[in-house]
Amino acid sequence: MLSKCISFMVGTLALLGAGTASAQTYPSQTIRIVVGVAPSTPPDILSRVVATELSNSRKWSVIVENRAGALQALGAREVLRSPADGYTLYSVSLPFAAAPALQKQSAFDLLKDFEPVVQLSRSYNVLVVAPNVNVSSVTDLIKLAKAQPNKMNFSSGGIGSPAHLVGELFKQQNHLTTAHVPYSEFAQSIADLLNGTNQYMFITTLPVMDLIASGQLRALAVTAPQRLPALKDIPTVAEAGFPNLAVADWTGILVKSGTPAPIVATLNAALNETLRAPAVRETLTRLAAEPVGGDAAAFGGFLRSEVTRWSDVIAAAGIRPQ
Repeated sequence: MLSKCISFMVGTLALLGAGTASAQTYPSQTIRIVVGVAPSTPPDILSRVVATELSNSRKWSVIVENRAGALQALGAREVLRSPADGYTLYSVSLPFAAAPALQKQSAFDLLKDFEPVVQLSRSYNVLVVAPNVNVSSVTDLIKLAKAQPNKMNFSSGGIGSPAHLVGELFKQQNHLTTAHVPYSEFAQSIADLLNGTNQYMFITTLPVMDLIASGQLRALAVTAPQRLPALKDIPTVAEAGFPNLAVADWTGILVKSGTPAPIVATLNAALNETLRAPAVRETLTRLAAEPVGGDAAAFGGFLRSEVTRWSDVIAAAGIRPQ
């Protein structure tokens, strides 16, 4: 019995030693950041500037690969095919937290198969209305929608997109009967908002700044806790009387579960440092986003809360998993 205990202890110490040794030499090869969205989208842009900063400041070899589709599930499968060694990172955003409730069959469990590293950023949406919608406040929009049941639409970049999820939350909180119209092409969603096919949309601020400034779209509120510098004249949802609509989009980094804790700690420290770099801060400002950072546990708790929140919203909306 004693010999078995000694053997177990020796084996455990050997595994711990191997993990420590790997962390001491990490990274000794190229790190790959898999991005679950298309090129030139905000999460992709941020992931690329982070990769560049890691390469410049840490002299690490870092590449970025896009695996877009299926609410970021394609990228997830790519990461899970790789070893849990810290050389394949997954850059995810809000729709990934909605995926468990929207996909009937999934090859992975988001909260069990992945381990959080750090939350990179958060950003906010602005509620805009079409030029033919004669309202000047969120309250006015709600009154108009209730006066015309089943006749108003809100658009989004697709099922499970931030615009869709916030739109469903808005409907539920205010007992509206507006219809969701998803688009695969962002340009068409904006065109159909401008021509009055759809009446309102929650959208990230960057693509519509010029349209708001020119008066082609009317901004009613931002989903941020404080007014945004770029839209300082637009009230927050709390100021408009709807504090429970304060919602952030976000980007974060995950690794495959089983990645040694010292490697996760190394990545967390490096990414937190990266978020303080001027080039990264400038990119975040350009994307109308703000840095978050913090430890892995904080991001893990946030991710669990997001999965619960959006699963509840999706269930209440009666959206069936596909």
